[in-house]
Amino acid sequence: MSERKVLNKYYPPDFDPSKIPKCKEPRNKTFCIRLMAPCNMRCTTCGEYIYKGRKFNARKEDVDDMNYLGLRIYRFYIKCTACVSEICFRTDPENTDYVLESGATRNFEALKRAEEQAEKEANARQQELENNPMKMLEERTQASKNEMELAEALDELRELNRRTVQVDYDGMLKKYDDIRAAELEKMEREDEAFVKAVFSKEGDVKVKRLMEDNTSSSESESEEKAKKLKVDKPTDFLTSGPSTQKPQTEKKAVWEKSVGSLSSSSSKKSGLG
Repeated sequence: MSERKVLNKYYPPDFDPSKIPKCKEPRNKTFCIRLMAPCNMRCTTCGEYIYKGRKFNARKEDVDDMNYLGLRIYRFYIKCTACVSEICFRTDPENTDYVLESGATRNFEALKRAEEQAEKEANARQQELENNPMKMLEERTQASKNEMELAEALDELRELNRRTVQVDYDGMLKKYDDIRAAELEKMEREDEAFVKAVFSKEGDVKVKRLMEDNTSSSESESEEKAKKLKVDKPTDFLTSGPSTQKPQTEKKAVWEKSVGSLSSSSSKKSGLG
């Protein structure tokens, strides 16, 4: 059994290609091909919409009287799916597109119109620059200025990248740690010096003691008691205290108030005599 898809065919030793009969066919013969609709179109006979990509069995023929830079142009014939009327279109190598000739009209395509408009504006601008030397000079000056600005911006970015690469974060953190440790050590030395000056005998620092209200009141009471208990000799507290003297003075005062003192009575008697 032979292969279904043969790559190499067998040619016998006595094969002569000139003996193969040639069929005489017209040069511009039309033959059927399978193609898809190149664009969105609408049938002019029945109004049926035919969308891009729909498949048709079409007839193809060469256009003898038209070409573009030696490129051959082809014409295709398809039939409408609704009314079976014939639609004809051909290739357009100049614009890399297709042109509807009869049987249908092309639907509006915003993207294609925008591309055509942009191309027309670019061509008009190019012609204006070619016809106006001053305009061309201005354009060149502006282009060189923009190029210089871009070069400066690029240099700045490179400098920033170089600075970022050269930064040593480990060294920076170590430096900050050393500065912080030095500050802490300095504060500790100052605290130690202050404590030594306060608690040492040779220190010249005077510390003022702040007393609370209760302490001050208790001290004032103790001072008043010391004033009341003040005597000529320290040993007098053993023989006579303030508790023994106070009742005598009170008793004497009561007696003088009721009877009178002896000195006053003797003075009255001497006056009478």
